[in-house]
Amino acid sequence: MRHNKRHRIKAIGWLRAAVLGANDGIISTASLILGVASAHAAHGHILLTGVTGLVAGAMSMATGEYVSVHSQADTEKAALAEESAELKEDFQSEHRELTAIYVRRGLDLPLAKQVAEQLMAHDALGAHARDELGISQTTRARPLQAAFASACSFITGAALPLIVAAIAPHAQLIPAVAIAALLSLAFLGGLAAKAGGAKIFPSVMRITFWSVLAMAVTSGIGALFGVAA
Repeated sequence: MRHNKRHRIKAIGWLRAAVLGANDGIISTASLILGVASAHAAHGHILLTGVTGLVAGAMSMATGEYVSVHSQADTEKAALAEESAELKEDFQSEHRELTAIYVRRGLDLPLAKQVAEQLMAHDALGAHARDELGISQTTRARPLQAAFASACSFITGAALPLIVAAIAPHAQLIPAVAIAALLSLAFLGGLAAKAGGAKIFPSVMRITFWSVLAMAVTSGIGALFGVAA
């Protein structure tokens, strides 16, 4: 029998990386633009700052995500290798260990033994990886996928305030970038909450609050240390 039901948890890996990248792209680039604009910089300098922030941020996100997730992948690989060695050395002990896990989950002992025996006959390492170590295809670390998703989503997010800064009149640049960034962040927060099955309003309020704080701080620093052109 086929089981075609899709669960949101299957998308949690790429969703986390994509939302993190897009949020960071919008917030960091908008904050950079607002900080430089508050310092009374020329329009060209503001755009150059935005482009530089986009490129540097995308590379930083990809690198950081790759290193972080690759460390998780290395840990999983080492744990699987250790488990494989234990299966070769003492198969019966590993069977008893898996049986005990199923008993703790609510099966009676005879059924737990039968389940453990059948699963280990089919795929012993897979059974122990899933039920003892908590490693499955759904949650397994994928460094390249996470890095690519982070970089692409950062670029997508950073492009928005940069485009607004490019087309907005210089006198209205600060409010235009701030409003566009906040609206897009609120929309993204709501979309991510809906995709993950969480409550939309708290997610929108949370991201909006911290985004306002980030942009206000950088704008304040720019206005404090900037000089009139």
